[in-house]
Amino acid sequence: MSNILYGIPNCDTVKKARTWLDQQGIAYTFHDFRKAGLDAATVRGWLRDVDWEVLVNRKGTTWRGLDEARKAAIADAESALALMLETPSVIKRPVLRAGDATHVGFSDALYQQIFR
Repeated sequence: MSNILYGIPNCDTVKKARTWLDQQGIAYTFHDFRKAGLDAATVRGWLRDVDWEVLVNRKGTTWRGLDEARKAAIADAESALALMLETPSVIKRPVLRAGDATHVGFSDALYQQIFR
C-alpha cells in the first residue's frame, strides 16, 4: 500500500502527522502542495472520498483572507475544486491518501484506526 501525505511542511498539524508516521515506521511520500502544486485529477480523487466542505478549511487564515464575494461563490464541489487548485493553502491539512482511501486532518486515534 502506498501512502501519500499532502500538505505544507510548516503546518503544525502536518508536522504532527509526519512525526506520528515516522515514529510508527510507516512509509509515506510527502507532497508539499505549495511547492509541487496540485492537479485537478488529484483533487477530484479526494472529492470522490471526502465532501468538498471537509476539504475547504473555512477556519484558516487563507479562507478568512478571501473577499466575501469569493467566499460566497464556493457553493459546490466544482467551485471548491477551482479554489483549491488556485489557492492550495485553503485545503484542510493534512490530506492522507492511504491505499485507495482519502483522510483529512490528523489525530492519533484517526491514524491508529487507518493503520491498524
